[in-house]
This record gives sequence, C-alpha cells and structure tokens, in this order.
Amino acid sequence: MFSAYAPKVNAQQSSADWPMFRANPSHSGAGTGNPVLAPTLLWKSIIANSATGGLVDSSPAVVNGVVYIGSAVGAVPVEQSTSASITAGAVYALNATNGAKLWNYTTGGLGFESSPAVVGGIVYIGSDDGNVYALNATNGAKLWNYPTSGGVFSSPAVVNGVVYIGSGDAKVYALNAANGAYIWSYTTGGNVESSPAVVNGVVYVGSYDNNVYALNATKGDKLWNYTTGSPVTSSPAVVNGVVYIGSNDHNVYALNVTNGAKIWNYPTIDSVTSSPAVLNGVVYVGSYDNNVYALNATNGIQLWNYTAGSIVSSSPAIVGGVVYVGSLNGNVYALNATSGAKLWNYNNGFDESSPAVVNGVVYVGGGNNVIALRTSHASPSTKSFNTLSIVIGGIVAVVIVATVVFLMFRKRLKTKMTNPPPTPQNSGSVSIV
Repeated sequence: MFSAYAPKVNAQQSSADWPMFRANPSHSGAGTGNPVLAPTLLWKSIIANSATGGLVDSSPAVVNGVVYIGSAVGAVPVEQSTSASITAGAVYALNATNGAKLWNYTTGGLGFESSPAVVGGIVYIGSDDGNVYALNATNGAKLWNYPTSGGVFSSPAVVNGVVYIGSGDAKVYALNAANGAYIWSYTTGGNVESSPAVVNGVVYVGSYDNNVYALNATKGDKLWNYTTGSPVTSSPAVVNGVVYIGSNDHNVYALNVTNGAKIWNYPTIDSVTSSPAVLNGVVYVGSYDNNVYALNATNGIQLWNYTAGSIVSSSPAIVGGVVYVGSLNGNVYALNATSGAKLWNYNNGFDESSPAVVNGVVYVGGGNNVIALRTSHASPSTKSFNTLSIVIGGIVAVVIVATVVFLMFRKRLKTKMTNPPPTPQNSGSVSIV
C-alpha cells in the first residue's frame, strides 16, 4: 500500500503532542521528532459509516497517548433518511498505540468535520449541528455546548482559557473554555470555515466574504482586513510577523501581521483551501491544481513543487525534514522538505484530513477510517545503523586478521632470508657399496 522510501533524514526524538489543528495556536503545522521512513501500518480504526458515504475529514489531535478525531455520516440517501440504522458522525478517542476505541460522543447532527483541540483535559470541537462542544477528554462526557446559528466546520484554537472558532452563521466566536460562556463575536460577510490562528493577542481568520481578518483577541474588535478575489476557507499560519494563507482566487498570500499589507502572493492554477505549514523560512501548501508547493517565506519564490495524483486540500505537516500531506486520490505523501522528492506514499482512501505526527508516528484520517503509520522499527535510524555497523565491523575484522597474518608471514620470510639456516653436518660416514 506504500511505495518505497528515500534516504534517512536526521531528526531528534521528541515526545511533543499535537493538541489542535495545525499543531499549535499559530497554525505553523510544524512539529519536532523523528521522521517516518519505510512506513508500516501500525493500526487502522474504522469510525465512519461507509454505508452512508461517511468520511473522516476531521484532522487528529494527539495528546497523552490518545488520538481525538471527528467523523461525518455523509450524505444520507433519501430512502434511508428516516432509518434508525443510520448513525450520526461522532467524536472518537482512540488508543494511540493500537487504535482501540476508548469512547465516542455522538450529536444529533451529521457529524464533525471540525478538528478537535485538546487542552487541560478537555476536548473542544465544532459540529455541523451548529454547536461548539466541550467534552471530558477521559470519558467523552459533555461538559458544555454553545449553540451558534450555522454549521461549525471551523476548528477551534484554545489560548489562555478562551476558545476561538468560526461558524456558518458568518461569525467568529470567543467562548470561555471552562464553561462555554459567550465572551464576544465578530460578524463577517460570509460563512467562516477557516480556523482561527491566535498569536500575541490577535485572532487571524478567513471568511467566505473573500477577506482575511485580524481581530483583537480580548474584545473582538477588527484591527484590519485584507480582501482577496474569492472566499477564504484556508486557515492562516502566523510565523515571524507574517500571516500566510490561501484563497480560492488561486493564490497564496503573505500579509503583514500589524496592518495586513500584502508582502507577496504566489499564484497557483486553482483554488488553495489547504492551510500552509511554515518552518525554517519555507512555506509548504497544497492546491486544487494537484500540487504541493514549497515557497520562500520571505519573497514567495517557488523552491519546488510536487505533483500528486489529485487535489491537495489537506494541509501539510512538517516534522524531521519531511512534509506529510494527503490528496483526494487517497494517498498520504511523505516528501523531502528540501527537494520535494517523494519518500513514500500510502493509500488510505479519499483524504482531506491533515496529518498529525507524534513520536515518530503519522496519524491521519482517510475514507471512513483513521490510520497510524510508523517506521517498521522503534527508531528509524537504529536498525539500519546497527546492520551497517555489523557488516562494516565484519569486513574490518577480516581485513585486520588478514593484515596481521600477512605481516607475520612477511616477517618470518625476511628473517629466513637474512639469517639462512646452517648447512647440516654429517654425524658419521656413509659407505656406498
């Protein structure tokens, strides 16, 4: 199911979790740890109802050895719309080691395309039933819900005790993380499916009204907006004073965090709903034109592109010098972050979910399931290193032994030539008859 990998990429092991969409409130999409090379399937957990076209578009959060992710029931056929056998989508908690279901929470809607944020033992997530939910991370019990007036496909960012999230009612909300109490909302001119990034007291988010907004995180006041040519469903990454975001007008934008002034834009051939990942001066992002792009973060110049087999609406994750991203052709790709060369791909079905990478394992949704991929041994470099060491050690040992034998032989030969043995003397007379 996967194609073979490329050479080892050096990385340092880390136990960092992936607690929310794009890894952190800034939405950098970057983590630390070992890369996953020559992957094998650690486990596969089916959580969506394939009979109704259910898909796992939600992206996983991984915290304290548990994978949290949502599923959607999909389009229910008319003849089955009142059937008791149709199960709604749900939020699941899965054991990160073996994929075993720990709990699930089901609402009255068709499911969760929002991706969970897990902070302080609480799971926060939006539902297409219009609610934002807070669930106990240990057992899935509902702690509170806040009703909006539209489906919630945006993913929450949780910062300093506040949940920031968008809704199909065209609003961005700030809610008290402890009890769901309303703090403020800001009304845009269109649905807000983009997921807020929160950095230094400012909320950055896109809207169907073609705009990227910067809002005061405390009061919700608008600081600035930048207008693109189409709806903005991509979620911003905010790194080193720059907002990076895609638009359905086929562009990737870099905007000044202070005033929204455009620094650069990079045109692709189709819509950009993928959310950028940013690390070490490079922006990684997918496009509906089937490509994954690496762009210079300073000036937007293309460094490389990789052409997948289909639309790339999944958002990249970058860990250990490797870029992981899904495509609608069903593949999860691992690409060398420097060159864009494909290291491997694994087919898991229709994939809009964005990977999370924790402790050398890639977790991602696809089709009606969640999978975990890891290198076939505990440390990606250890086995190959040990095997190579044994081979080289054996060769060296043989060479050393051969050299010692040769030198000893040479010494003995030289001694014989320098000091020839004396001619034997007869001890008696020999008579020849």
